[in-house]
Amino acid sequence: MAATRISVMNNGSLRIEGDFELVDQEGRPFGLAGRTRVSLCRCGQSDNKPFCDGTHNRCDFQSIAVAFDLPAPTPKPGA
Repeated sequence: MAATRISVMNNGSLRIEGDFELVDQEGRPFGLAGRTRVSLCRCGQSDNKPFCDGTHNRCDFQSIAVAFDLPAPTPKPGA
């Protein structure tokens, strides 16, 4: 299977495709029923969090994402 790819969808979800595992804060895996693509909510309004249910279309969620480079991390003191 292909490497994991995460796409930030304009005005929508985070789409995850490929070989991945999705776990909760305690490390328990979500049962994905064999799916190799899921969409995660960014608007915070989904009734099926963390998964997207399309609510962003009804709540007028807007967020345009254009790729950019992050600056280099700041070294931690004593490292």
